Amino acid sequence: MEGPLLRVQEAAGLLRVSKWTIYRWIEEGRLRATKIGLGSLRIFRTSVNGLIEGARISGRDPLDDSQASGPPARTAGQKKTR
Repeated sequence: MEGPLLRVQEAAGLLRVSKWTIYRWIEEGRLRATKIGLGSLRIFRTSVNGLIEGARISGRDPLDDSQASGPPARTAGQKKTR
């Protein structure tokens, strides 16, 4: 039986991304997580499954950050415009 909580590395492995991407997605609200004990971070398995299913339904790649909401990232040498 699969547990309801995943370690950061487990979630990263399931989604085939780095642990830093997992931390960023938690910060952005794309994944739900909780701290247990003295700060051990765990990701809700339902949140990971929801991200996968949402991508499957919308037809977009859940691992492609270029399709995420928000302003496009600037590239090196590109100046900020007002």
